Amino acid sequence: MASPPDTSKTTKLERYNSYIRRVNSTKLIAASSKLLFRVTLLVALLLIFFFTINYPPLTPEKNPHNSMNNIHTTTHNLLSSAIYSGGAWWEKQVRHSSTPHRPNGLSVLVTGAAGFVGSHCSLALKKRGDGVLGLDNFNSYYDPSLKRARQNQLSKHQIFIVEGDINDSELLQKLFDIVPFTHILHLAAQAGVRYAMQNPLSYVNSNVAGFVNLLEVAKSADPQPAIVWASSSSVYGLNTKVPFSEEDVTDKPASLYAATKKAGEAIAHTYNHIYGLSLTGLRFFTVYGPWGRPDMAYFFFTKDMIQGKSINIYVSQNDKEVARDFTYIDDIVKGCAGALDTAEKSTGSGGKKKGPAQLRVYNLGNTSPVSVKKLVAILENLLNIKAKKNVIKMPRNGDVPFTHANVSLALRDFGYKPTTDLSSGLRKFVKWYVSYYGIQSRVKKENESEK
Repeated sequence: MASPPDTSKTTKLERYNSYIRRVNSTKLIAASSKLLFRVTLLVALLLIFFFTINYPPLTPEKNPHNSMNNIHTTTHNLLSSAIYSGGAWWEKQVRHSSTPHRPNGLSVLVTGAAGFVGSHCSLALKKRGDGVLGLDNFNSYYDPSLKRARQNQLSKHQIFIVEGDINDSELLQKLFDIVPFTHILHLAAQAGVRYAMQNPLSYVNSNVAGFVNLLEVAKSADPQPAIVWASSSSVYGLNTKVPFSEEDVTDKPASLYAATKKAGEAIAHTYNHIYGLSLTGLRFFTVYGPWGRPDMAYFFFTKDMIQGKSINIYVSQNDKEVARDFTYIDDIVKGCAGALDTAEKSTGSGGKKKGPAQLRVYNLGNTSPVSVKKLVAILENLLNIKAKKNVIKMPRNGDVPFTHANVSLALRDFGYKPTTDLSSGLRKFVKWYVSYYGIQSRVKKENESEK
């Protein structure tokens, strides 16, 4: 009987080959890991070199012998540049946008530049040859796509908007390091009276803390810029004396929004008194027009009427008609430009006041209050639509029943004189609205027939 074949040698050989394969596999993995590490290290070094070249420190060190301070500052500048900008291209955009193109032109930082008033003012200043740099955080208080559309319009005119928040002191300081702004037009704010009941802290964060943060950076700038900023007609609150004048007492705000704007006026006085900042507050009265805010009555009335929805028309608690001093956007822009042109230089330097500085407050309104009932009647005529109206008492949410501006002070000091009545202004708004939202209806035909 034949003996079984001896497989021990074959088994040993297979085990040895398996061992060799495992060893080779381990060596390959180890070699690959080392190669990957070296490639990663090389890429990291190249990136560090790239950022060092493209983002040098924006300000010289006060003590070049303090190596730790040098390292900290360089690291800080690298990080802030990486976070806030696209490098050399970004800084070039900032400088180009803010450079004036007329003799003695202004260099203006416009906060809230993608907003309603901010976008219109930015465009007007740029068209006359001033340098304009925008700043906006594109928040979602209302549809950000409208803000992006405004941004696109401004970019066609070489106006660059930095996306950031006024509470970001590092970003603000970086902008001031790059550009010696002559003026700030501060329009960034949390707007709206009723929204304060839903999100009160947003008003404090933007209208108080944000304003203080901007002033903190401006006070230390060299040169200090002159500042024109948006207050509000809401500061008149429960005032019963009409028309509203700048010398009227404004210590009875009817809403948190109004209270934050009143706080802003007190804060402006403080920074003017201590640091020599030139500050001009503008009390806007119900601004309306193309590219407006969707939270405003004329805007959502138009939307709801076109969609066949009913609208609420408020009357006061004693059944009187609610009226507003509706002011067309072009008139507001002229007022802002006039305030900028007549703003005197700040008198401080390095955060220290050198002499008395200008401090002003002006009403910017239309001087002709119109009832909300009349507003709706004008829209009905322009839209060729009969509104479905619900007449209800005004809720106690901070709104006031009546506003009326006395603008004699603005007329005296920089020639402010509103020229657009509500019917003419709403006609321009409706024309923009149907075009922007692509509404193909009798609205468009009606407006085209009136050309």
